[in-house]
Amino acid sequence: MTDTGPLFVSSGDLVADRRYKWALDHAARGDFAGAADILAQTVELAPGFATAWFALGAIRDRLGERDAAIVAFDNARRLDPDDYHGARLQLARLGAGESAPAMTTTYVRRLFDQYAERYDGALIEHLRYRAPALLRDAVEQVMNATRREMRFAAMLDLGCGTGFAGAAFRPFVEHLIGVDLSPAMIAQASAKGVYDRLETADIAEALDNEAARGAVYQLAVAADVFVYLNDLVPIAARVARVLAPDGVFAFSVETHAGDGVKLLPTLRYAHSEAYVRRVLRDAGLYVAQLDQKSVRSEKSVPVDSLVVVAQPSTAARAADSFGS
Repeated sequence: MTDTGPLFVSSGDLVADRRYKWALDHAARGDFAGAADILAQTVELAPGFATAWFALGAIRDRLGERDAAIVAFDNARRLDPDDYHGARLQLARLGAGESAPAMTTTYVRRLFDQYAERYDGALIEHLRYRAPALLRDAVEQVMNATRREMRFAAMLDLGCGTGFAGAAFRPFVEHLIGVDLSPAMIAQASAKGVYDRLETADIAEALDNEAARGAVYQLAVAADVFVYLNDLVPIAARVARVLAPDGVFAFSVETHAGDGVKLLPTLRYAHSEAYVRRVLRDAGLYVAQLDQKSVRSEKSVPVDSLVVVAQPSTAARAADSFGS
């Protein structure tokens, strides 16, 4: 999922607000040069209008005016520390600032609140989304390899969204908990009646809360979630704290041929296979299965992805003993 542009946030100046909307009308008609001129006048009138600065950056970028776009996006970033519109990501895409900056909580929540009502249709009809099914199959293969029943007392669905992964795993889970940052996405998931409990929270915060109350999960799943996280180290460590000794952690990431983390033109992150393996190892987890598969398409082109199943290192030793 990519951001389509800034939602309107008033400048507090009615004249500046009207000019901003007038500029967007010009852009909608294809008059980008005219829109840029109006927005330039708008930010001169209201220099603290972060939304207008962001829109000006987007239109300058559309016109091929990279340096001017960077200036506008940088002003939007400076004026909005919570980065509501994602100006830091746009700067990174243009080669300015950090190469793969973290997305702010405010930006991610806004992005998914904006898309919640049409999220299911977009994934199924346009993106050929199949992460939950691939993760379910991968988990089943790992369970079969150790002759364990595909049955879990409790599952934690991280970044549950509208409930695709929850629905895929529900037949195999006794108690299903979903966590998502977006209240609108949680509302969509709740309407499906798949989960035993839903929580609106940041993933790291939710994992800390679960660990604090001594919760233990036999299965944790993150389907197409880590494309919005640049640093997987803190999350992997937190997941390891709530996994049962023979628990399973299944997730997908978009990937790339290099090393480390890369911000893609889609404004999602790709994580290399070597990076994923390092993160899991450092968290005390081992890779039980890792496959290169496409979990979604982008403009009808399959997206390079990894489908990963990890377990605590103690489970690896138990599996070796079983095999011997």
